Amino acid sequence: MKAVKYLEFSEVDPSDFLSVLNRERVRKHLIDHALFTTETLKLWMDSKIEIDSTAGCKVRAIILEGTLAGWCAIQLEGDKYAIAMVIDDQFWGLGKTVFQDVMGWAKELGHKEIFIHFLHTRPGYKFLDKLAENVRKTELYDNNFTAYQLEVK
Repeated sequence: MKAVKYLEFSEVDPSDFLSVLNRERVRKHLIDHALFTTETLKLWMDSKIEIDSTAGCKVRAIILEGTLAGWCAIQLEGDKYAIAMVIDDQFWGLGKTVFQDVMGWAKELGHKEIFIHFLHTRPGYKFLDKLAENVRKTELYDNNFTAYQLEVK
């Protein structure tokens, strides 16, 4: 697989995010929300840029072969750090690579544990079941998730 690049949101054309975030196959695995418009996308991107400036957090666009493939982050969910990943359906399969890179960031940032929450619509992940210290059903933002608690090594 070609090398994945990670860019700050300020380095990405917002219109590239519109096509990824509004794609139906991607949206079915996200919390239900209205389609992004140019205005709401700017607000969302600004919020992610703000999160990126928070201690212990990192938010990046995922670029593969010059194309925006999605975004990923380490961000606070309540009082715990969590991984977020949204990948365009044409790049599904890239998730494991991105996950490994983000876990590397977690180590660099000094995290001892980190969580990843998958909306109930996502299938289970055997490799995460093996890595996780704990797997449980949880509720966030009025939605059901599978939460994986991972030790950062």
